[in-house]
Amino acid sequence: MTELEKGPQGARRGRGARERILSASQQLFPDQGINCTGVDQLCAVAEVSKRTLYQHFTGKDELIAEYLRRFDPDIMPGVFDRADLSPRERLLAVFDIHSSLCPFLRTSVELQDPGHAARILARDHKLAFARRLTEAAREAGATDPERLGEQLALLLDGASVRSRVLDADTFATAAAIASILVDNAIPTA
Repeated sequence: MTELEKGPQGARRGRGARERILSASQQLFPDQGINCTGVDQLCAVAEVSKRTLYQHFTGKDELIAEYLRRFDPDIMPGVFDRADLSPRERLLAVFDIHSSLCPFLRTSVELQDPGHAARILARDHKLAFARRLTEAAREAGATDPERLGEQLALLLDGASVRSRVLDADTFATAAAIASILVDNAIPTA
């Protein structure tokens, strides 16, 4: 016999509540922000009771952290792990697929507590992303790969935030700047 639960309107739901809650967070957090999304709204969209939400997550803070864990755990494998791209091309390809405001930046802005689990995840992701850029810069032969990796990470994050604030696509301009940075950092043969 499958264990069933009652949703907010008393409708019986089957298993999968945890995934529905996470799906609701992935829908609501980017659209309206973490702070503006309440537990009641998450439960309504996920079609679960508050009791069910709290059975799967100790609170909204834990849900926020799990929401971030679902994003790109391998740091853009679609770019960094592509054998058909040269290291230089990988450095520039990140500007083609980055979203206008990555969830890690948005979460860091919304959550003030630097010790919050989601803020720590965001920091760790951003540091890992810069390391991946540094590795690609090293493979490409950059004279100072750490500096180039950090410059490109900063440029990408800046383009992401600017894109969101201006509601405009800033990544083409950022990609052009990145190309100059890469060309200046990698000696020609």
